[in-house]
Amino acid sequence: MKRPKISQMEAYIIETLRVNGITNEEIIHEVKEKDVSKWKQIHEKYDYEQLITLAEKDFEAFKQIINAGYAVKFVTVGGLERLLRLKFQKEPGEDYQKLETGVKGLKLDAASLHELEQMLSLNWKVEKDEQGISVLLKEQKEFI
Repeated sequence: MKRPKISQMEAYIIETLRVNGITNEEIIHEVKEKDVSKWKQIHEKYDYEQLITLAEKDFEAFKQIINAGYAVKFVTVGGLERLLRLKFQKEPGEDYQKLETGVKGLKLDAASLHELEQMLSLNWKVEKDEQGISVLLKEQKEFI
């Protein structure tokens, strides 16, 4: 089954809520009630109303995004690092080596690796070797 696609910012918002102890049930309930104001204290620069807008497009898809996962439409290199930190609690220098075009030496268990592969946009390739996992931008020729 294909995962619903969301923006990188929507992924940041969802994962920031989770890191701060907000459950999937709470996210769904508060968004359904259109009462996301209390989350402002978690990250004052995030527009949590984006989740309401997302849910209004298709509430069943929104529930799937929260409960079963999502794919990000387009992930930047910086976005990859931020998602690794928020979703998987991985830090550069400790858990992987940063590169200009991605990361290498990433250590993830099989379930987390599968989750990462499912959520990354098509501009990324994931490879595994003895040093760990590499997540690298695809070269333009790979899109042709």
